[in-house]
Amino acid sequence: MPPAYIFRLEKSPRMISQFGLFTSYQANVDSQGNNIVGDAANEPSIAVDPTDSNKMTIGWRQFNSYTSNFRQGGWGYTTDGGIHWTFPGVLQPGVFRSDPVLGANEVGTFFYNSLLGDNFCDNDWQSTNGGQSWTSFPGTSGGDKQWFTIDRTAGPGHGFQYQFWTQSFPCSSGEFSRSTDGGMHWQSPINIPHGVIHGTADVDTSGNLFIGGEDLVGTQFWCIRSTNAQIGTQTPVFEQVTQVNLGGVRAGGNVNPAGLTAQIFMAVDRSGGPTNNNVYMLCSVRPPSYSNGTDVMIARSTNGGASFSAPVKINDDATTNKWHWFGTFSVAPNGRLDAVWYDTRNDAGNFLSQLFYSYSTDAGSTWSQNVPVSGSFNTTEGWPQQNKIGDYITIVSDNTGGNVAYSATFNFNPTRGQHEQDVYYVRVFPTGGSTPTPTPTASPTPTATVTASATPTLTPTATATFTPTATATVTATATATPSATATATPTASPTPTATATATPTATSTATTTPRPTPTPRAQATPRPRPTPLPRP
Repeated sequence: MPPAYIFRLEKSPRMISQFGLFTSYQANVDSQGNNIVGDAANEPSIAVDPTDSNKMTIGWRQFNSYTSNFRQGGWGYTTDGGIHWTFPGVLQPGVFRSDPVLGANEVGTFFYNSLLGDNFCDNDWQSTNGGQSWTSFPGTSGGDKQWFTIDRTAGPGHGFQYQFWTQSFPCSSGEFSRSTDGGMHWQSPINIPHGVIHGTADVDTSGNLFIGGEDLVGTQFWCIRSTNAQIGTQTPVFEQVTQVNLGGVRAGGNVNPAGLTAQIFMAVDRSGGPTNNNVYMLCSVRPPSYSNGTDVMIARSTNGGASFSAPVKINDDATTNKWHWFGTFSVAPNGRLDAVWYDTRNDAGNFLSQLFYSYSTDAGSTWSQNVPVSGSFNTTEGWPQQNKIGDYITIVSDNTGGNVAYSATFNFNPTRGQHEQDVYYVRVFPTGGSTPTPTPTASPTPTATVTASATPTLTPTATATFTPTATATVTATATATPSATATATPTASPTPTATATATPTATSTATTTPRPTPTPRAQATPRPRPTPLPRP
């Protein structure tokens, strides 16, 4: 479909959704920090500056109108730990982009990788100022459902980027490519064993590359290792291929009819402690005994991916056939594991979802009491001519908690008569408290302020601070006094002032007054391909 040129017809106060100890802040807001009525945003990926946890960026699929399937590369950034977000505009106005995947290197440079156009090629964008502006790099390969990772070790592969994708919808031959110059250029794609799809990649402290995913048949999970991918003069060889039992198979359902209910997430422990170089794989899967729903399962390898433990279930409810979906996780620098997922356990109709959280301090053997961190929402509302709320959510952990980017439908659009898809940030953290009591989430009433233009020029001056309270509150101006939780909640900050200009090359300038830093918290190898699967 052609792009929707009217960027904003109405606005309403941005959503701040309080649930127990946890506060979700809307990220896809307009230049004045308000909710954009009539748009849709989903499939968020988050990156955090490891040198300053106040600085984060989220990329998402931006639909300027829910009446269109045309999406662009949306993004927002924060300089105060996620309380306030600035959305300067899309990466390239009027250019189709999809499947955003973000990452950061060890010095806080952000990278944004996404599909470009409808040919399933992709490319990197780089930001050296905390996500305030981006520079585009050339793109030469890629494919649908691509994922990438960055080597942040001190070895010979330092700064290398690795990506893989599904061969069902490729830009070129092969399924894997490597960049030895930080995403600027990519080498000729090659094939990988089993052509694994819908997974992620990571690098251990020795520079070994691991890829986790599912085979094309959709029945087996695999962990694949290359020890020489870090040698730039050599063609990567995947010398170790290990089948992983995650206790079930991926399954679709009515909670996300046209999309995935699970992606395979794989991550490596680089804590330097007793669990260093453990390899973990997690996925929401349907056990053989279920006729509906899924559980969040994780398996661990302590021998470099040569073998894996029996799978462990993370969701602790006694119910069966419930949906515990969009499971994802992250490994903190101290080795703690943080997992989040959508969960229907509290809905008798097995339909409305909440974001849940659990953590493990013993390498995934046992998990904490599951805690809901959001109110319930209907994931089938707000569809932008595409019957899904994206295909994944993401989390990045530090030593005191995790930073989560997720999509939810808290804002109500009275014109459409249903809730809208928006992107939210929430900070999760280990607690010893009981499960919070659900608090209704307020839905603001839009103000009919028409400001339509074919090519928006955004020069925002955002001066807004907010006060989360014990109930879901939507306010335009307040004083920031977040609930006090020493290990996770950002402290009060001075009012940031941002000035940004969005252009077709997605460059912007910003001046902020950040708050004080808080407590640290070779040529393709052709081979026969199966008939392409329907694109998720």
